[in-house]
Amino acid sequence: MFQASADAYDRHVGRYSHALARALIDAAGVRPGQQALDVGCGPGGLTSELAARLGPEGVAAVDPSTPFVDACRRRLPDVRVEIAAAEALPFPDDAFDAVLSQLVVNFISDPPAGLREMRRVARPGGTVAAAVWDYAGEMTLLRRFWDAAVALDPSARDRDEGMCMPYCTEEALHELWSEAGLAGIRVSAATVAADYQDFDELWQPLESGVGPSGAYASSLPPERRRALAAELRRRLGVGDQPFRLSARAWIVTGTESS
Repeated sequence: MFQASADAYDRHVGRYSHALARALIDAAGVRPGQQALDVGCGPGGLTSELAARLGPEGVAAVDPSTPFVDACRRRLPDVRVEIAAAEALPFPDDAFDAVLSQLVVNFISDPPAGLREMRRVARPGGTVAAAVWDYAGEMTLLRRFWDAAVALDPSARDRDEGMCMPYCTEEALHELWSEAGLAGIRVSAATVAADYQDFDELWQPLESGVGPSGAYASSLPPERRRALAAELRRRLGVGDQPFRLSARAWIVTGTESS
């Protein structure tokens, strides 16, 4: 799902990344002079916003996807970017003032282990924070996509991110952070938006197979894929004119207190 090109990701959910990153950074209280780590950096949406606030010397980033790490390195050559999973961060204990993860928690093979690692590399008093789409509710693009997919293929329900992602509600995120031993936990909503020139601009990245939605769409034979595109267009109520979609995410923050 995440071996597609960085360009495909940018044109899919990546077009929401920078606005969401700024909301996450603000919620985490990141400020100049700190050291921050981006866990699951992808092509670098959050990383670039952290570098803008802290300078490249104040930022490190990791991701297990080689194409995404290569793209992040090209875009931010002065930032340390490593190929690594969240469960095995290549940094010493207490290395960062802020450890952030954007749209990644549900894709970590072992989220509790990944969060323990994020906590390990956070300094006492440091912040561990993440943003996760409200898949079941007000992430408009993905919610309408899976509603359309299930309407045409009931078996797609098993792949619906609103159904299968365990950490996409306020309660689940609070519990995960609490079980990791973090203190002062807060969960809040952030709504961002993205602009599209027309429906084709929205649909074409899905054909590349990026993310769960793209993986599903690209797996379909041509006739069923066309039917899904038509149903998604109908549910969004958009066509050949420019339009904007909103997307809600949950942002969870906690403090390393040990």
